[in-house]
Order: sequence, then structure tokens, then C-alpha cells
Amino acid sequence: MIIYNVTTKVHAAVDEAWLQWIKDEHIPAIMASGFFTAYKLCRLLEQDDSEGSTYVIQFTASDLSHYQHYLDVFAPALSQKAFAKWGEGFIAFRTIMQVV
Repeated sequence: MIIYNVTTKVHAAVDEAWLQWIKDEHIPAIMASGFFTAYKLCRLLEQDDSEGSTYVIQFTASDLSHYQHYLDVFAPALSQKAFAKWGEGFIAFRTIMQVV
């Protein structure tokens, strides 16, 4: 099993709107790709939130090929939509993990 982990720091000025968008639009679009079986959306605690909150979304894929296909086919357009909508209102980094 593969976990695609996206950690995002969201500027305080857009925090509430971004969170609503991520729940209503972005995550459903990723899940609609069919390459992930589940996800978890979390907010990091015990962080300095003076500039905004930090969120972690973990998407579960059955294997590496599903994750890779998502990256190749769906990720570029979804990333572009996020940057077009939010610009510099967020910064994200991605990691991939294998459940052992």
C-alpha cells in the first residue's frame, strides 16, 4: 500500500476559503481519478499558526503504479488549477510512503 502525503501551509487570509475548496472540490477531483482508495485530511496541531494553518492530506493507493499513473495523467492539471485559484496563498510539499 502506498500513501501519497501532501502537506500544505495556507496563508491566514485564505485559510477558511481554501479549506472549504479543498473539501468540496480538490479532494473530490483527486478521488474521482480512481487511483486512490481513501484519504484523510488533518490539521497539524502545536504549530505556529500566526501566518496560517498547516494541513496534511494522505491519499491511499493500492500500489505504486496507481500513484504513478495519477501523477502522469491527473496531477499536472489539478496542480495548475490550485495555483490559478490560490496563487501564493499556500505552499505545499509532497512525499510518498510505503506501508510496511
